[in-house]
Amino acid sequence: MITALILTTALIAAVLASVYFAEIIAHRVGQPYGTLILAIAVTVIEVALIASILLSRSPGSEAVVRDSIFATIMIVCNGIVGVSLLIGAIKHHETIFKSEGSNIALALLITASTLAFVLPTYTTSTPGPNYTLPQLRGAAIACFILYVTYVYAQTIRHKTLFLAPVFDHAVHGSKSHPKPSNQKTIISAFALIMALIAVIVLAKQLAPFIEAGVQAVGAPHEVVGILIACLVLLPESFTAIRQAIDNKMQNSFNLAYGSGLASVGLTIPVVAILSYVFGITLTLGLDAKSLVFLMLTFILSIMTISMGRATFAQGIIHLVVFGAYLRLSITP
Repeated sequence: MITALILTTALIAAVLASVYFAEIIAHRVGQPYGTLILAIAVTVIEVALIASILLSRSPGSEAVVRDSIFATIMIVCNGIVGVSLLIGAIKHHETIFKSEGSNIALALLITASTLAFVLPTYTTSTPGPNYTLPQLRGAAIACFILYVTYVYAQTIRHKTLFLAPVFDHAVHGSKSHPKPSNQKTIISAFALIMALIAVIVLAKQLAPFIEAGVQAVGAPHEVVGILIACLVLLPESFTAIRQAIDNKMQNSFNLAYGSGLASVGLTIPVVAILSYVFGITLTLGLDAKSLVFLMLTFILSIMTISMGRATFAQGIIHLVVFGAYLRLSITP
């Protein structure tokens, strides 16, 4: 127990450190590159946690990819977005953002999630909710292409669509901080790499304790995936909330949807390679309950961003869905 507590404390410290240094780099390069760096850093951490559990080959580990990434989608689309919308609306009456950029990110996330987690339930080449190796390879390539498309759209082709509206800065301008020097940025980049390596090492050590704890309380194995996603996304959640407080909801959406898309678009290709190399059959298809939550979440997300502005009501709706997801995951 003491060992698990020490490892957890060290892991949280490493995660916070990695995001802190990523934020310094993000402040240097500016938006939308900043949110992209944060999303990729968080995804590296998530991949490390998932891979460590997957390679342990413990009972139920073949489903940890599905459970953790699905939990990430629920957290970013309902938890982070819901809290950000609620807090932003309470402080600023209503939040304003660019629906065009958010629509691109959400459309890509819906497509990648469907390819990765919906279709495996309905394929007939294998008896269970999983892909054959050729099918998994095709899905992994498709998910990666979708993520690359998102990066290209966000940073090059449609960069302005992902920037916070000028109105936010003109009326509710936030404090301006000088950009870090080149030396500080380089040091932060090196420190970020070291912090991510520490996360990977600590995650491998902590994985057995997470699984043992879930089994001890009699919770379903999918709770392991939820705990992984919550742990990984905690620092990024604070960043998104801070952006909402500053009335920069567009940046909050970039963080949320970008993290969800990175989780699918980068993790699926990595675990597909691990599946091929180590002969692991992945359980990817969602059950009926999860499919309902996924469909409901995406429908609500489309309605939320369609107008380019939102009030506290949308935030509460997303949080209610998130609460129901957590409750029914613990006691299905």
